[in-house]
Amino acid sequence: MDAIFVAIRTFFEAGGDVLFLIAGATFIMWALIFERAMFINTEHKLDVGKALSYWEGRSERTSWNAHMIRLRLISEVNLKLASNMHFIKTLISLLPLLGLLGTVTGMVQVFEAMTYSGGNARSMAAGVSMATIPTMSGMVATLSGVLANTFITSKIQTESDYMEDALTMDH
Repeated sequence: MDAIFVAIRTFFEAGGDVLFLIAGATFIMWALIFERAMFINTEHKLDVGKALSYWEGRSERTSWNAHMIRLRLISEVNLKLASNMHFIKTLISLLPLLGLLGTVTGMVQVFEAMTYSGGNARSMAAGVSMATIPTMSGMVATLSGVLANTFITSKIQTESDYMEDALTMDH
């Protein structure tokens, strides 16, 4: 177990301070993704049930007023369903930029090493790893977020379509 922590610490030291930003943003992104998945599978089902029971309890469902109530019910459920999705998408967009920031800071370190050591390869190696590790980390985090976002967005669309279909106006 200690070997894992040493490997993680070494990775963070080689990647520089920007890796902490990437790790924090990735943690927040995945916490929000898991929150959305849990919401869809638990509380959202209760919201749909409440909306359906309210709608089915109405004696009249064909008037303009009933149509507006139906739209309100659908909108309220969909609003809760799509909560935090914009923030997840923002983090997905931000992660590659944080990786690029790590690349720039690593290249600055390479240039500083060239200035002080005259191009000694050993002194430049730390800057090169500091330039590449954040880029890789940002891309991996982004790709994982894109896949999860695609899945969650698809699930949200399916649930939204279900609400549209379930609240019928056939009385």
